[in-house]
Amino acid sequence: MKRVSLAVLLSLSALATGAYAQSDQGVTMSTDPAKIADIESRAQNLQSQQDNMQNMHSQAPSHKSMHHKKSPKPAAGSSQ
Repeated sequence: MKRVSLAVLLSLSALATGAYAQSDQGVTMSTDPAKIADIESRAQNLQSQQDNMQNMHSQAPSHKSMHHKKSPKPAAGSSQ
């Protein structure tokens, strides 16, 4: 019981520390062109990674799409 209580206390402490660290900086603005270019390139890399992951998932064949019903073909000897 003491180990569970200690684990819960430590995890709550870690969550509180993380929340405090995130709220400390807030949103900052920079006019440094090098920082702006770095952030934009990181954003583009993340976007391309997400697009690649979505394309890989959409191209993976599913079992349901592999089973198609064949349409009935007209008889070869029928006349109109």
